[in-house]
Amino acid sequence: MRILDRYILKSVLSIFFSCIFIFLFLYVIIDLLSHLEDILKQQVSLFILAQYYISYLPIMFVQVAPFACLLSTLYTFGKLNHDNEIIAMRSSGLSIFQITKTVIIFGLLLSLFIFWVNDRLLPQSLALTQKIKVQMEEGSKKKEKKQEVIDNLTMYGLKNRLFFVNKFYPAENTMEGITILEHDERQNITKKIVANKGIYADNLWKFYQCITYNFDVNGHILQEPQYFEEEIMAIPETPHDFISQRQRPDYMTIMQLDDYIWKLSKSGASTVIRNLKLDLYQRFTSPFTSAVIIFLGIPFSLMLRRRATGLSSIGVSIIVGFLYYILDAVSIALGRGGVLAPVLAASLSHILVFLFSLHLINRLP
Repeated sequence: MRILDRYILKSVLSIFFSCIFIFLFLYVIIDLLSHLEDILKQQVSLFILAQYYISYLPIMFVQVAPFACLLSTLYTFGKLNHDNEIIAMRSSGLSIFQITKTVIIFGLLLSLFIFWVNDRLLPQSLALTQKIKVQMEEGSKKKEKKQEVIDNLTMYGLKNRLFFVNKFYPAENTMEGITILEHDERQNITKKIVANKGIYADNLWKFYQCITYNFDVNGHILQEPQYFEEEIMAIPETPHDFISQRQRPDYMTIMQLDDYIWKLSKSGASTVIRNLKLDLYQRFTSPFTSAVIIFLGIPFSLMLRRRATGLSSIGVSIIVGFLYYILDAVSIALGRGGVLAPVLAASLSHILVFLFSLHLINRLP
């Protein structure tokens, strides 16, 4: 590695890790102070608090890493530009890519590391923080348990059944908006049960306003749908099974999520499948936000005049970075609404910002 590359990389790394430390420290302090009254009221031990925030570190790191990359890139090249060192490098025959390649490589390596954290550590971290949070709130949870509602519950049961429940009330053992799909060994739908409400009592499920459809191997309805105002269903799953086996995509690795999507592919739940595919593609695209935002910071730090203050450069780039996140949120919303294909919705903002950054870099003198 050249001396110049080491010089630039040292500046970027020192600022990056300083920003990470400051952001994580401020996050913990602000979160701790905002919940201090509840912590003291519930007498949460220091060990549980430490365990909670340590388990939350991977989540916080993934969230603040892109912004730390932006600030480190801005400060490093903004300072070089202010001290006329960029002019000296360009005068010696170095291109913009040769000057910035070390930082770009750092951004790509960091993105790969974030990808690994997202897939391997983040699901476990989310599950652990949720478990500790429940443990911390155990004192007041009993009073709130009656109000707990689980929305959009999906579960695979026995006899190759797939359950979709709009609302599930664990304290009351009640479900609303129920759809049950039964499949054969080839994942063909053989029966569909739709019910307005279901109540579990005396080890039995009783469904209300229930309609049953039977299908042949080609997916055609065999006979007229059967309607029952009340019907006792032979379903072995208990409310405890629905709580313990509920699937949350945030807690899955990429392989688990891909396998879960494959299992749902024969269910006909197009909206659920589309949203899960969008979550899957985001696992691949979102880690590269750090690399893309480095490309975005390079032209802004080099385009500014020599006398421009560092604060103004940071302000302009933060605004552009904020617009980047808005563009990403809009594209994700369009993907969930079915306007864009999941793969396009997950990658559109990154592609547009990357192309825009290359355009600005090419316009540099």
